[in-house]
Amino acid sequence: MFIGFVLPIRTIIAYPNFLKQMSTNNYQFDQVIKREGTNAMSLTGYRGYLFDVDEDLNGNYEEADFIPMWVADMEFAIAPEIINAMKKRLEHPLLGYSRVADPTYSLVFQQWCLDRYGWKPELAHLVNAKGVIPALYDLIGHICKPGDKVLIITPSYAFFKHSVDFNDRTLVCSDLLEVDGTFYMDMEDIRQKTADEKCVLGIFCNPHNPTGKAWSKKELQELGEVCLKNDVMIISDEIHCDLLRKDISFTPMASLFPDSDQIITCMAPSKTFNLAGNMFANIVIPNDALRKTYSENYLPVENPLSIVAAQAAYSEGHAWLLELTDYLDANFKYLKTVLDTHLPQAKFVIPDATYLAWVNVNAYFSGNENLTLFFARNSGVLLEGGDMFVANAKGYIRLNLACPRIRLEEGVRRIVKAILEK
Repeated sequence: MFIGFVLPIRTIIAYPNFLKQMSTNNYQFDQVIKREGTNAMSLTGYRGYLFDVDEDLNGNYEEADFIPMWVADMEFAIAPEIINAMKKRLEHPLLGYSRVADPTYSLVFQQWCLDRYGWKPELAHLVNAKGVIPALYDLIGHICKPGDKVLIITPSYAFFKHSVDFNDRTLVCSDLLEVDGTFYMDMEDIRQKTADEKCVLGIFCNPHNPTGKAWSKKELQELGEVCLKNDVMIISDEIHCDLLRKDISFTPMASLFPDSDQIITCMAPSKTFNLAGNMFANIVIPNDALRKTYSENYLPVENPLSIVAAQAAYSEGHAWLLELTDYLDANFKYLKTVLDTHLPQAKFVIPDATYLAWVNVNAYFSGNENLTLFFARNSGVLLEGGDMFVANAKGYIRLNLACPRIRLEEGVRRIVKAILEK
């Protein structure tokens, strides 16, 4: 029987000094931070998204004791360098309409891409957005005519589908292939579907959400060649690109096709630096006509604090990200050890990237059980079951591991206990 760490979450929160003593890093990733009273989605947004608003969640735990491991933001304090930059901006007493007018920000973002990935996006191609998903909603409407088709790879982040549905375009799915926990694109299927003249756009995720696969140069080259040959424009969502395991490298798709203007790149500091609430993203659109259309239909007003936070992240956040990488790597290793020991029939391979674990627990369930609801009621853990990722995800759960180890231990203990006692 799995015992694990049993200190209640309320007790953990009550003793921050204990947590500080656990950490030997310069940044306090072990610190458990209360989010009550901050309008945090993780605590206030799960009804109406994970469940119906009036869903009965009564079970082994009260909702006040639920552990959120669902929405993709982190339970870590952002880098103090970023907070200090925001505080300094607040010393100026005016927070009026603002836009990215100073070229310093664009240069800092460009240098970040060059230093980390050897890719130097053209400054003239860079526009901003209130987030990658808002940009997707806009771009699909600009690119696709009524009756056009949009290809995605499944399982998929649900908002890829939602953005296509919102624009009343036709969704086409290509299922990933899985071999021993490693995922591959079905290139023959993609060839067939992109050959359809109605298919004019592909939305791809690199690194992939939810599997965490960082596609190799060879895979990206083949995918890009197939799409471009069939006049399929590509939106490459690369929002998780900075969150790599220590031994993994990342390649921006656009870097492999420098002469093409048919690949749009979406990046943001939001996942990397826990700035999702700032609603600020970088969209690289090399196609002049599309960029002009996008800009004409975009209100270029940004939160002044978002601008300085993003600039500070890219210019001063390297050390924080390095320690975060170490911490996340250790969290993934912990989860892998627990699952191998106590749930040997679960299938889990540590992903190349992201802070999201994609775990196949199908062997422990029969039928079409709602895993999101099962774990809420039986483990008091909020997570996302495979049915929330469009298709090709039966029996999977997605767990957010970007949390202090003490909370991860309790969440995993509850999940294992709920499965073994079902």
